[in-house]
Amino acid sequence: MTVTSYDVDRAGVALLRLDRPEARNAINTQMLEEILGHLAAARDDQGVRVLVLSSTDHMGLSAGADVREELDASGGVHRMELFARLYDELTGFPKPTDAACQDSCVGGGAEIAVACDRRVGGSNLRMRVPGGALGVPVGPARLVTLCGLSVAKYLLLTAKDVSADEALRWGLVHKVAPAPATEEQALSLAAAIAQHPPEAVARLKRMLHDWDGVEARSRAEGEGQINWQRSGPGLPGAQRAPS
Repeated sequence: MTVTSYDVDRAGVALLRLDRPEARNAINTQMLEEILGHLAAARDDQGVRVLVLSSTDHMGLSAGADVREELDASGGVHRMELFARLYDELTGFPKPTDAACQDSCVGGGAEIAVACDRRVGGSNLRMRVPGGALGVPVGPARLVTLCGLSVAKYLLLTAKDVSADEALRWGLVHKVAPAPATEEQALSLAAAIAQHPPEAVARLKRMLHDWDGVEARSRAEGEGQINWQRSGPGLPGAQRAPS
């Protein structure tokens, strides 16, 4: 059984949905592999102009990594490698990306959203980056670009929930929609961008990333999180790899 869905409409907007509502879209190895497969398809499909990430359940984008997934030490490292690869590929995705951030947007779910170019927050949004609370060395690479050093420090070190209004004020989302309409408004935003010349849009995105350096920071952070999983405490539920 798949845990994601993927469709492309006539305007060239690809919709990638997380579909594991019984687990609050907790991200396991299967979901990571499916998302990466869909990203590859969207990247290589010349008909795709914009990618939207969402959920089949407006009550939550994702509660983060599935810490209940049964993994041995090597499986834990492999999953972390997939997380790092996903964050890098989303950050450096050559086409515009949007995220529909409904309700629970925590940990890995928040990182997926932050790695996208634009975010629509549902009025029920609860975003949290729990690095400071869990010890996970993930978040600074993309957050500093998005909301600045001061807000990034607050979010990461306190690991507190952020409401939709706070997220809008701090630049974490670009607009707030009624919870059931979050995906609809993200698709509307994507459709408007899809009308622009794709070569020009891709060129501008590349210029912005080159001058900002976010992709290099993301790669460096990913290497650190993999090493943390391999030789440090790692994510809960996965054993430490032998030295």
